[in-house]
Amino acid sequence: MAHEVNFECDGKEQRVAVDDPGMPLLYALTDLLGLKNPRYGCGVAQCGACTVQLDGVPIKSCVTPVSAVEGRKVLTIAGLGTPKQPHPLQTAFVDAQATQCGYCINGFMMTAVAIVRDNPTASREEIRSGLSGLKCRCGSHMSILRAIESVTGADT
Repeated sequence: MAHEVNFECDGKEQRVAVDDPGMPLLYALTDLLGLKNPRYGCGVAQCGACTVQLDGVPIKSCVTPVSAVEGRKVLTIAGLGTPKQPHPLQTAFVDAQATQCGYCINGFMMTAVAIVRDNPTASREEIRSGLSGLKCRCGSHMSILRAIESVTGADT
């Protein structure tokens, strides 16, 4: 028997029908809603490629059951900005050429948005602490850090 989950995703009301309410949110977003991000990385909340915001808090969608978002607000990277009006951090990442392959950027971007929102003048150490647990196999960490610092004004 299908279980319906109602939530807001990127500003739009969504309803998904799932057989298992314990299904990871990641699969609902990608398989049922057709989103290209978040991405599957490790499946055990160790890399961050699947990060979305739930009511403004970054979470790992690969280990969050879809039932946990009932009546709540999910924000993905697709909901941050548009090509004509990107989020300031999206612009900073482009300007800093902060990606190589871009697979991990979802996690870094969604986490950085929360860091900057909660602490617009975050220091390098505060940014690094906030990004702990996110992985980039290409080694773009320093470019990503510089991009975020360009928005917060942290000393580089």
